Amino acid sequence: MPKPIPGELTFVAPRGAKPPRHLADLTAAERREAVVELGEKPFRADQLSRQYFSRLAAAPDEWTDIPAASRTKLAEGLLPELMSVVRNVSCDDDATRKTLWKLFDGVLVESVLMRYPDRVTMCISSQAGCGMNCPFCATGQAGLTRNLSTAEIVEQIAAGMRSIKNGEFGADASGEAGAVRLSNVVFMGMGEPLANYKRVIAAIRRLTDPAPGGFGLSQRGITVSTVGLVPAINRLADEEMSVRLAVSLHAPDDELRDTLVPVNTRWRVAEVLDAAWAYAERSGRRISIEYALIKDINDQAWRADLLGRLLKNHRAHVNLIPLNPTPGSKWTASRPEDEREFVRQLKLHGVPVTVRDTRGQEIDGACGQLAAAG
Repeated sequence: MPKPIPGELTFVAPRGAKPPRHLADLTAAERREAVVELGEKPFRADQLSRQYFSRLAAAPDEWTDIPAASRTKLAEGLLPELMSVVRNVSCDDDATRKTLWKLFDGVLVESVLMRYPDRVTMCISSQAGCGMNCPFCATGQAGLTRNLSTAEIVEQIAAGMRSIKNGEFGADASGEAGAVRLSNVVFMGMGEPLANYKRVIAAIRRLTDPAPGGFGLSQRGITVSTVGLVPAINRLADEEMSVRLAVSLHAPDDELRDTLVPVNTRWRVAEVLDAAWAYAERSGRRISIEYALIKDINDQAWRADLLGRLLKNHRAHVNLIPLNPTPGSKWTASRPEDEREFVRQLKLHGVPVTVRDTRGQEIDGACGQLAAAG
């Protein structure tokens, strides 16, 4: 794919072959229709959904409540293989695992599974590549290849949950002492989630619908990141969801943000924040302000002061991200003393701030800066 032109934005993904239909693409009513088309009784849809979402059983020979004669037909018709593992790479004493996936058309995407003392979080991709063209982000510099389907998004989660269940990522999840379970999902992998709006919303429904319709995760454990697509943020507010919104701001002033986050030339800082505050009011959730600290670019004390002035008295929390430099990039992480001063300035305004745990540095980046390579 041609290298993106600096500052050029791509909102509409290139068209290509569609992934095969999968159970996770369909609503409950559509699943019943699909199994009838396959010559099965409608209730088989609930049985198949329970196997996929509740029992995490991918192999037909595990579906003991479904007649053997029906299993192959249902598997071929509604559970095709959507992706295969190219490689897994672990670091942080095996507490972080990045997976490179090959999709049905050969496209590569990545996801990251992260285990913390009190939770397991998975960072997933919603697009192959990204069209937002942020110059410090490896994904943005790759350009946009295509949107992922709902099922391709969901299957990343299903695979992560199977790994946990099988004891591949810490203690067994079947109820023993010290068991781990996936509790948090962040749409901060490859892509701009709100540029693939319909499929991302459908994926959130699958993640949070109660069994057997979905995984039954809490919406409050899901975070959707955006660089600031204002109409889509407003649309998300109308969904009446309680997912957390994370705004990748990276600069408090329009002059710098025009360069760091080119979508700012379309929607200015004030417009993005106004949309975020409206979402916070509708959802009851605090907004996460993502800010990658870049040495001598956006880490000055005066910018921290300006950011604090913009955010004070609002329902917001700043998540400072030490930049994971990409190979050959001129962008690098801030000095420790500049990071500390940035934090101090924000706290002077009463703005809560956290410096993100630097997970995944040994495996060339984690959430928000993924770059799939074979």
